[in-house]
Amino acid sequence: MRTLKRNIDKAEIADMETACFGGRIIVLQSSAEAEKAVRFLMSQPYVGIDTETRPSFRRGQTFGVSLLQVSTADTCFLFRLALTGFTEGMKLFFQSPSPVKIGLSLRDDFARLHTSADFEPKGYLELQQSVAEMGIEAQSLQKVFAILFGRRISKSQRLSNWEADVLTDAQKLYAATDAWACVRIYEELERLKKEGFELC
Repeated sequence: MRTLKRNIDKAEIADMETACFGGRIIVLQSSAEAEKAVRFLMSQPYVGIDTETRPSFRRGQTFGVSLLQVSTADTCFLFRLALTGFTEGMKLFFQSPSPVKIGLSLRDDFARLHTSADFEPKGYLELQQSVAEMGIEAQSLQKVFAILFGRRISKSQRLSNWEADVLTDAQKLYAATDAWACVRIYEELERLKKEGFELC
């Protein structure tokens, strides 16, 4: 039976190898591209989701969501919302019970997305709740991933400009990894529930 830590400190994570998404990354920059991607995603049983927002370094200044990431186990779509808009297909995607939309701190993501469109989210799974129900105290994506896989998710691009004309390869990989990590965590939690585990 596998033993899992309830929590982990940042110093231990810093010594771990970095985990990166190794699949296809598709950047979407038009409403037509977004609708095509949504049709594919609607055929999946579950996906990982995350968002990125341009950071603000001035008091009182805020920005809307720059990037929506939706990932399967091997393909991640990056919706550049300033270019694609929040399409009808995307609204349907978020309001549909399937695919199951897996994320961490989803309430925050939905709140930010609501500045772009009005929708009632359905069919989602909050990983913070899932790990808490299993007795894991860690709540951040980086800590949960490290506990489950012994690898580190880099946060080096978090405060980069997500509204740049062209996203760098480092930005695209960072964004895709966060959404893909939600899929991997979900799959591992489901496996552990079946096979059993203990906490230390």
